[in-house]
Amino acid sequence: MTTDIAEDIQAQFRDAMASVAAPVSIMTSYQDGIPYGTTVSAFSSLSMDPPMVLACLDRRSKLLAPIRATGTFALNVLGTDHHRLVRSFASREGDRFAGVEWRLQHGVPQLQGVLSWIGCDVESLIAAGDHVVVIGLVRQVINRTGSPLTYYSRSLGTHTDLSELQAA
Repeated sequence: MTTDIAEDIQAQFRDAMASVAAPVSIMTSYQDGIPYGTTVSAFSSLSMDPPMVLACLDRRSKLLAPIRATGTFALNVLGTDHHRLVRSFASREGDRFAGVEWRLQHGVPQLQGVLSWIGCDVESLIAAGDHVVVIGLVRQVINRTGSPLTYYSRSLGTHTDLSELQAA
C-alpha cells in the first residue's frame, strides 16, 4: 500500500469501484501438468483489431508464474449457474479445481459450461501498483448463451435487460 495516499481516499475509491458492475471470470493457466486459476473481476476487452483483452492480477497471485512461463492464459467468463466457483477460485487454500469439470483448450484449462471462454497468448505484463496488468492476444473463443454473473456493490448478481422492463 502506498503510504502517501490517505486511507480515507483509498476507502472512498474502494466504495466508488464497488458501484461499478464488473463481469466475473476465472483466469486460468497450465504448467507442468498442473492447472492454475483464480477469480477475477478486473478484466475487459482492449482491442477488436487485433482482438485483445486485459486482466488485472494481484502481484502475489500464484497464477502469474505459469502465465509468465507459458505465455498463455484464458478467461472463463462465468454465468449465473457457475456462482459457486467464485469463492473456491478466490480462496488461497485447497485445490481450486477439485470437483470442477474442465479440459485443456489452447493449452489452458477451459471450465465446462462457462458463458464464454477466451484463450490468449500473453502480449505484455505491466506492473501497476499492487497488481500486474496482463494483456492478451485472443487466439480462440468459445461462447454459449446464458445470463452473465456480475460483481456489484460487493455481491454477485446478474444483468437485467432494460428493454424487457420498459415493455412491461
